[in-house]
Amino acid sequence: MFDTMTVTKVIGGVGSALLVFFLGYLAADALYNTAPSKHGGEHAVAGYTVEVEGAAPAEEEAVAEVSFADIYAAADAGAGEKVFKKCKACHKLTEGDNATGPYLFGVVGRDVASVAGFGYSGNMETKEGNWTPEALNEFLTSPKTVVPGTKMSFKGLSSIEKRA
Repeated sequence: MFDTMTVTKVIGGVGSALLVFFLGYLAADALYNTAPSKHGGEHAVAGYTVEVEGAAPAEEEAVAEVSFADIYAAADAGAGEKVFKKCKACHKLTEGDNATGPYLFGVVGRDVASVAGFGYSGNMETKEGNWTPEALNEFLTSPKTVVPGTKMSFKGLSSIEKRA
């Protein structure tokens, strides 16, 4: 009664049924999914909203934006030492001691691209100004965005606290 052909037919039938149910699930999920997208794309909105009479309108939470100057003033130097571990692969803190990048001793207040003997990239040499805390904050967010074509391969620090 149970030969290999019968077992093969039973396994094939159960597998086919599971495949049909799974494909039906994927199709229904694609049509009716109202959960936000994991990727946060433009389709990450609910398919419909339900209006309820007498309900208070939803208010968005006001996010108190703190200025960089306030965060910089309250910054912890000890925490900065931990963050500098990412920088010390290319930079040194000893004055005049250049590595892959220029030394960072006294960088705050120094003119941009002003370390003698260091070969800056062309776009960095043409950048005007000096390294104020705000300019460093902007640069360290994304160096390649602020100075396109820079030789600095560091992608940046996303956290404003770490930049401070």
